[in-house]
Amino acid sequence: MSAAGDRVPPPGDGSGDPAADATHFGFRTVPLGEKAGKVAEVFDSVASRYDVMNDLMSAGLHRAWKAFTVRHAALRPGMKVLDIAGGTGDLARAFAQRVGPTGEVWLTDINGSMLGVGRDRLLDDGLVLPVAQCDAEALPFPDGRFDRVTVAFGLRNMTRKEAALREMHRVLAPGGKLLVLEFSRVWKPLAPAYDAYSFGVLPQLGRLVAGDADSYRYLAESIRMHPDQPTLGALMETAGFGRVRWHNLSLGVVALHEGVKFL
Repeated sequence: MSAAGDRVPPPGDGSGDPAADATHFGFRTVPLGEKAGKVAEVFDSVASRYDVMNDLMSAGLHRAWKAFTVRHAALRPGMKVLDIAGGTGDLARAFAQRVGPTGEVWLTDINGSMLGVGRDRLLDDGLVLPVAQCDAEALPFPDGRFDRVTVAFGLRNMTRKEAALREMHRVLAPGGKLLVLEFSRVWKPLAPAYDAYSFGVLPQLGRLVAGDADSYRYLAESIRMHPDQPTLGALMETAGFGRVRWHNLSLGVVALHEGVKFL
């Protein structure tokens, strides 16, 4: 297990009062009911260029981070996997190859634009997977349905993170594992350079490649507002997960959190 930072996230980001009527959208405070719509606008705008931007802004590292996640999922043929906020389908594709024809992988996302891109790309690869547009805070699946639940770069955009984590716990079978791949708290000596890149270079890259600087400015802000490694670990434990641990990748730019459902 790795430790990082001692930041206490602001109210409404998944660690505060669940009855609070406001949350963050980047560095802005917005009513709870407005965040989902604002996040949808971001992803509607960037869906068609999402993978290209991921390659550019991470120098291709997002592929290594996802491969690390796939290895730690420890999938076997016949397993059932729920990929939440699966977007363009990178993880779902890899999972489907590992669980084989006797397994089952669901690609889900709250955003129809992202889900459509992912579904079409899977079909282009000859993969016909079940697809559902749904909210992670109210998953349309029965209790104990899946052996693995994954969410990559999606948890920070959820309005009520604690509610989403409880839902992920609910749909896992006993012994099942949750894997959360997300931007996190970077190694402190790297922070000044990382901030300069995030707030200086990234929005300009978004403007040039995706025609949208504001969405990538939101990306940089949302990363800073997301719980750091220990805080997210504590949220997972509160949601009912045991054996919670995390792995810092690329000096903490990203972390993979794991937790197991015991009951």
